[in-house]
Amino acid sequence: MSDDLVEYVPIPEDVVGLDAFDPAEQDILDMLNRKVAGGESIESIMDFVYEASRGVWPCDRIGLAFVDDDGQRVTSRWVRAEYEPVIMGQGFTEDLTGSSLKPLIEGKVLRVINDLEEYMRRKPGSRSTKVLIREGVMASMTCPLVVDGRCVGLLFRSSRKKNVYGPREVWMHLAVSERVAQAVDKAWRIRQLEQANSAYMEMLGFVAHELKSPVASMVLDARTMLEGYVGELEEAQKKRLEKMTAKGEYLLGLVREYMDLARLESGDLAASMKQDVDMTVLIQESIDIIEPQLVERRMTIETEYPEDPAARKIECDPDLMKIVTVNLIGNAVKYGVEDGKIRVRVAVDGGLMKVAIRNDGPGFSPAARRSLFKKFSRLKDPELLKRKGTGVGLYTVWRVINLHGGRVDAESEQGSWAEFSFEIPVSRVAN
Repeated sequence: MSDDLVEYVPIPEDVVGLDAFDPAEQDILDMLNRKVAGGESIESIMDFVYEASRGVWPCDRIGLAFVDDDGQRVTSRWVRAEYEPVIMGQGFTEDLTGSSLKPLIEGKVLRVINDLEEYMRRKPGSRSTKVLIREGVMASMTCPLVVDGRCVGLLFRSSRKKNVYGPREVWMHLAVSERVAQAVDKAWRIRQLEQANSAYMEMLGFVAHELKSPVASMVLDARTMLEGYVGELEEAQKKRLEKMTAKGEYLLGLVREYMDLARLESGDLAASMKQDVDMTVLIQESIDIIEPQLVERRMTIETEYPEDPAARKIECDPDLMKIVTVNLIGNAVKYGVEDGKIRVRVAVDGGLMKVAIRNDGPGFSPAARRSLFKKFSRLKDPELLKRKGTGVGLYTVWRVINLHGGRVDAESEQGSWAEFSFEIPVSRVAN
């Protein structure tokens, strides 16, 4: 299928079986097979294709693109060229409506254009062709990358000379494309998952941020009324307001956890380290934040700190570390027994500061230990499932402590107590 300018070459059922390759070409294909089977990255595979092509086939530029949005557009994923600058680089996106690439999405034909200048004269609206000509490219050959009957991407081979792509180059391009397709499919799937996760976290952060202010305002208004600033309340009214406040505090806890998670998952998180941060001050500020839950559950907190004030100081990101202490103390309150006691212990040993928070409560089984710090993981114990939770708090703790070069731990005597702890270097020098 062709006109006088664009040639569409039908793709045979078995490209591997073609015997038109000389020994050097077959060696390249065999090496590609090994690289794909070895699970190498798409970048290393494409770098090999590029280097192997030099001097063997007409090739000044190789590009790889993913097919996006149900075959409606393509997005450049990888590009290498013999020249500079490469204008149409990674991230370049082109809609397929009206494009001569559209027939390739069905995965049954390869496209050859041996004179891009003439093609541009006839189709002046082609943005990608215009950019390629600016790069000096004169001919192009494009093959779909097909896996299980689905076109996942396109492989482009280009030359700065006209009329260089004949049947031999077409068969070799098809053979290379067939071998690259599996690796591209894997990379495409990973990319889709990353984009979905990024969009999810962005939405989660936005919703949490929008909820924070109105919920905090409602909790503040309820507390103001409970404290008698708007007049005396009847006992039934007080009980209603106390329930409203408790529910509001719970929602604020969820908002805080999801905002922390969205920040961690954004990929932009970096610890802003400060020296001489007093860990006991961070702990007290965290206790103040969860004070309403402590009062509601009639729980008390005991603290054990180093006697020397200098031994309480550490190099850390205080904002991130407060996320850790709020989560761990908050969990101790949530999963502890009413009228129970929480013990917070800080100790320094060998250049490491260890902070441990213990509560009296149902604890957890040894088998459940390995699931504690995974994202969205909640223990299946019926007693623990009675307490509402998101499954993100401990994961956030793990992420922050790892960012500080430390480690987290958890111990329990099931049915009696649970203790969560972390240790981090006192200073970067100590690390």
